[in-house]
Amino acid sequence: MHRVGQIALFLGIFIAIIGGVHFYIWIRLIHATSLPAPWSRVATIAVLILGLSLPATFLLSRALPESVARAVLFVPYLWMGMMFLFFFFLLATDVLRALTSLGLWASGHTDLLAAAGRRVLVARVLAGTVMLAVAGCSVVAVHTALARPVVREVRVELPHLPASMSGFTIVQLTDLHVGPTLGEKWLRGVVGEVNALRPDLVAITGDLVDGSVPQLRAAVAPIGELKAPHGVFFITGNHEFYSGVGPWLAELRRLGVQVLENERVAISRGAQVTDGAFDLAGVHDYSAHTVGNGHYRADLPKALAGRDPTRALVLLAHQPRAARQAAELGVGLQLSGHTHGGQIWPWRYLVYLQQPWVSGRHRVGATTLYVSDGTGFWGPAMRLGTSAEITRVTLVAPAGGTGKQGDGETGSKAGLKSR
Repeated sequence: MHRVGQIALFLGIFIAIIGGVHFYIWIRLIHATSLPAPWSRVATIAVLILGLSLPATFLLSRALPESVARAVLFVPYLWMGMMFLFFFFLLATDVLRALTSLGLWASGHTDLLAAAGRRVLVARVLAGTVMLAVAGCSVVAVHTALARPVVREVRVELPHLPASMSGFTIVQLTDLHVGPTLGEKWLRGVVGEVNALRPDLVAITGDLVDGSVPQLRAAVAPIGELKAPHGVFFITGNHEFYSGVGPWLAELRRLGVQVLENERVAISRGAQVTDGAFDLAGVHDYSAHTVGNGHYRADLPKALAGRDPTRALVLLAHQPRAARQAAELGVGLQLSGHTHGGQIWPWRYLVYLQQPWVSGRHRVGATTLYVSDGTGFWGPAMRLGTSAEITRVTLVAPAGGTGKQGDGETGSKAGLKSR
């Protein structure tokens, strides 16, 4: 019942927000522009249908077969992205109108504000400008989302890393969101690109799927073809808990993926850990205790219990905000995703309300945090101001064997290269 209540609350809030945004769009694009009949009626019906299609996507994405869902849901998901762009652009024009009105009032030209015909003309010009802007941005965003992910190179000097492990590479995949919009063919291409990089280890940091195992078993099967001599590792994201976390963890293990559930493993190039090693830890999603029916939670202290603190430590944690605790517990590097870099500008600025770090490389105390923009996308096949990425992290031993992090780089773009 607790889970049902959460879903009902989420849907209620979602429908209220979607309804409010669509009413705002209707006011600005249809009512304020005084569209003549029958165009005003046609446009109103179109906005109503598009608005109703969005809640339906959540039901249809779970009920329809994967191949059918991809075709049926493309337009509603595309409208979801365009809706956000309409909202932000219209909001910007309203701010501009308010500032203009304030300036005219202050200068004593209030007569310019009173003419009804002038107000309609201004509303039509602004509405037309916004529609052109949204159309142009949408074309760019769809093209960017459907392009091949870039390979982003990240070089990290990791405290306590033995010289024998210097140059070790981890390829990070995150937020693939295989499901209604991205399927087997796309994933097979990503797997091919990863294998071509010849990584020492592959880390999948959550949000692999959007759908159940029966729906997506075939689509996710290429994950079993990932090749890395030190293994393929997975941690949960919040979307695994929406999609049936237990069956998915079992399915990934069947595919040969090592799932870390608040656990750690030693990664060594030699036959023995004493030949030089670092610890790789992985925790459940930060919000697992709220979305996982109480059976799951992120527990980093459990993952690190009994650990040798003189050994280098890499943490896989889906949400960047886990870095605060990671820094307190001596993590050298944390790899995260979750944010998609905001996915559609200017959404990234709202992501900061939940996550302190949204994209790229940061320092949190002595911990290096890298936040990937994500390999896939969620919902709309749109990326504006971001690009999908496959991240190759190269671990480097500290200069002079001091065990200190010597690069001193801060900020989201430090130490990054793309190709």
